[in-house]
Formats: sequence, structure tokens, C-alpha cells
Amino acid sequence: MRRVRYVLYKETLLDFREHLWTFLGAFTGIGLIGFLQSKFLDPADNIFLIGSFGASSVLIYGIINSPLAQPRNLVGGHLICALVGVTIHKLVPDELWLAAALSVAFSIVLMQITKTLHPPGGATALIANIGTQRIKDLGYIYVLSPVCQVY
Repeated sequence: MRRVRYVLYKETLLDFREHLWTFLGAFTGIGLIGFLQSKFLDPADNIFLIGSFGASSVLIYGIINSPLAQPRNLVGGHLICALVGVTIHKLVPDELWLAAALSVAFSIVLMQITKTLHPPGGATALIANIGTQRIKDLGYIYVLSPVCQVY
């Protein structure tokens, strides 16, 4: 009974200051990327805002003490995964299912080896293969923009 009370009460307490900083960080980070994109690119070229950045925001602004949210993991994970995703797409351009599976699998192993595990990085690798033609046409520029532009 004591454990249930702890989970139901203690684990659901609201910390207004923490939630405010979480909101401001996520809003500023994603908003700035989106704003810059809207000012410099055609709306159809939605290349700066990729899905994995939303997931990264949850980690770096919402679970700040997580080992997966530390700068080394955030930057290293996305960089490794972007490189892997683009490389696999160039090696296996015509088999989406294979390229997608190889990209994510290799990315996870390389992040484990380099101690830069960042779960949204898997999405970064996947997007390099399943993204729009505009994303695929970027080639290795995908690693620099949008992936590196945020850091």
C-alpha cells in the first residue's frame, strides 16, 4: 500500500518551475529551427525540422538527467546516425526495407561502441532513407544540415 501511495502521489507531483523550463527550452529550440526554415526555404522543402528532433527535445528538455540526453550522446548520436543513414542509402538505394533496417541496426551498434547512445538518432538514420526526395537528394549535406545546424 505504501508503494502504491508513493507511485500515485509522489511520482505525479507537479514542479511548475521544471515544467516552465521544459516548455521554454523545447519551444525555443524547435521554434527557432522552424522559424529559420520558414524565412529561408520554400514551405515544400521541409528539411530542417525532422522528426527525431522532437524526440530529442523530450530527452534534453524533459529528462535532463538521463544519460541518453547528455551533449555527447545528443550530438554524437545524431551525427553517427546521419552518416550511417546516408551511407546506407547510397549503398542500397533501391531496397527501402533493407536500407531502413540496415541504417537503424548499424546506427544502434555504432552508438553503443562509441558510447553515444541517443534513441532519436535511430530516427535520424531512418529519415535519411525514408524521407522525401529532397532529404535524399541532400546526400551527406544531410549530416551538416539539418542534423549539425542545431548544434
